[in-house]
Amino acid sequence: MIKAGIIGGAGYTAGELIRLLLNHPDVEIVFVNSSSNAGNKITDVHEGLYGETDMTFTDELPLDSIDVLFFCTAHGDTRKFMESHTIPEDLKIVDLSMDYRIKSEDHDFVYGLPELNRRTICHSKHIANPGCFATCIQLGLLPLAKHLMLNDDVMVNAITGSTGAGVKPSSTGHFSWRNNNISIYKPFAHQHVPEIKQSLKQLQNSFNSEIDFIPYRGDFPRGIFATIVVKTKVGLEEIVKMYEEYYAEDSFTHIVDKNIDLKQVVNTNKCLIHLEKHGDKLLVVSCIDNLLKGASGQAVHNMNLMFNLEETTGLKLKPSAF
Repeated sequence: MIKAGIIGGAGYTAGELIRLLLNHPDVEIVFVNSSSNAGNKITDVHEGLYGETDMTFTDELPLDSIDVLFFCTAHGDTRKFMESHTIPEDLKIVDLSMDYRIKSEDHDFVYGLPELNRRTICHSKHIANPGCFATCIQLGLLPLAKHLMLNDDVMVNAITGSTGAGVKPSSTGHFSWRNNNISIYKPFAHQHVPEIKQSLKQLQNSFNSEIDFIPYRGDFPRGIFATIVVKTKVGLEEIVKMYEEYYAEDSFTHIVDKNIDLKQVVNTNKCLIHLEKHGDKLLVVSCIDNLLKGASGQAVHNMNLMFNLEETTGLKLKPSAF
């Protein structure tokens, strides 16, 4: 059994990660660290886990007793931890914060988008899990980058559920504000844009265009729905073939020949992509569950690859019928 530890166990992504690992046939959770909840039952915070675990949160860090450590920490906290603690040499790490997503000579973390870096992930000890918006948008663009087709600015509009803002209450997160409402935030300046550009440039070295990304807050709990517009004269049939070939060996990304909707991916680790041509404009529609494919599900996917497991192990999740 793979022995796992989790740091930052009280948030939404941690709750989903705990649920996935409790039901993973090859994993045993050794500890869930949360200083503010130490001694409390996990079900006191993650009430959806009643009947699945009687574990309690701990403020201890028995790193020598685990094989893999997941960081579900606030941005900046993983780096602080890595710099202030002695990490066992063989301990594998999956970081769900944004601390190590950008490649740098000062760390050895590999960008954990399996559809881009699967082979490298399989042989790596330290993985930087991608951002939720970044995952959804990149999966919509990677085949185009591979075929050197991103030569103009890329227009992106994407809407995310309230869980994307985290568990901590905020003025734009509480029900009375978010319900029956929509708003934009961080237009053209979202923190996930640099990692998107990094991945596209990895496949298309000449890529030097802008990602004109407008994020929206939605009045639903979970999921990301993105529309992407790219200029190209290549025909739709050829483009669909490019996408199907690119994702032919990927278990979670699927090309759909009719319009898609968010409910098809919520509570799953899937990304669905739909393609349309309108004159010289290609419309790419991409959607994921922000807490699963955009966070904890992808983290487990990365863990499976790191430990040479079949990549869908523990992730064969199905959407609700309604």
